[in-house]
Amino acid sequence: MKDKRIIGRTEIVDLPELGLYNIEAKTDTGAETSVLHCEDYEIFNQDGHLHISSHIRPDPEAEETIKVTFPVHRERIVKSSFGHAETRYIFLTKIRLFDRLYDIKLSFRDRSSMSYPMLLGRNFITGKFLVDVSKKSLAKNSI
Repeated sequence: MKDKRIIGRTEIVDLPELGLYNIEAKTDTGAETSVLHCEDYEIFNQDGHLHISSHIRPDPEAEETIKVTFPVHRERIVKSSFGHAETRYIFLTKIRLFDRLYDIKLSFRDRSSMSYPMLLGRNFITGKFLVDVSKKSLAKNSI
C-alpha cells in the first residue's frame, strides 16, 4: 500500500495525446473501463486494423471540436447499470495525474447527460491508487 497514491472521488486530469487538459474525471470503482465523453465516434478498418475516430471538445464551453484517431486495442461488451449491453472500442493513450504520465485504456461514449465528462475505472485505478471518497482533486492539489 505504501507505493499507491491516494486519489479522490473526482480528479482533474490531462490527456496530452488528445490535446485535453484539466478534465474533471469521476473515480468510479464500479466501472471496469475508463471512458471519455465524445461528440460522436466512428470505427473503421485501415490496412486490416480497426481504428476509432472521434470528435471531442478541448474546451467544453466552446463549439470547436477536434478530431482524434487511435488504433483499437480491443473490443469489449459492457453492461450499463440498467443492464443494457453495448460494444465498447478500447484504445491506449496517456493520462497525467500527480504530474506523472500513466498508460490508460479508454473508450469513447456520449456522456453529455452525465455530470462528469470522464470516468476513471478499475482497470486504471487497480495497483496504482487508493480512493478516498471524502476528498477531491488530490492529484492537481499536490503539484
